[in-house]
Amino acid sequence: MKERNILAGFKTEEAAVQAGDKLRQAGFDIVQIDRIGQFPGDGVENILNPITGEIPSLAKMTTAGDFPSGRDASILAAANPDASGMADRGDDNLEASILLTAVVPEERGDEATDIIRACGGMV
Repeated sequence: MKERNILAGFKTEEAAVQAGDKLRQAGFDIVQIDRIGQFPGDGVENILNPITGEIPSLAKMTTAGDFPSGRDASILAAANPDASGMADRGDDNLEASILLTAVVPEERGDEATDIIRACGGMV
């Protein structure tokens, strides 16, 4: 049986959970909801004070990212406008930080997509 993989972004976790519940009620079994972000990690859990000099990198302080792969990724992330503040990228879709993933039968893919969009998902 052919399957369709659907990836949809949501602005709130509540909307994603609502879409997931409706998909399960419609008979779709493989549905997963995750939080995603532009940078790796869960963010900064304590306040970083740049005056103390105890900051691992500019990117960690300004983007709240964790960079376990090493200093190179941190340096690259510091060049992002989020860290430098030198430009406005106008990326409105970055607010959709909740990812709903569904694997559905190919013949019911449009039905699942309609359910997701009705709940505010961006497919």
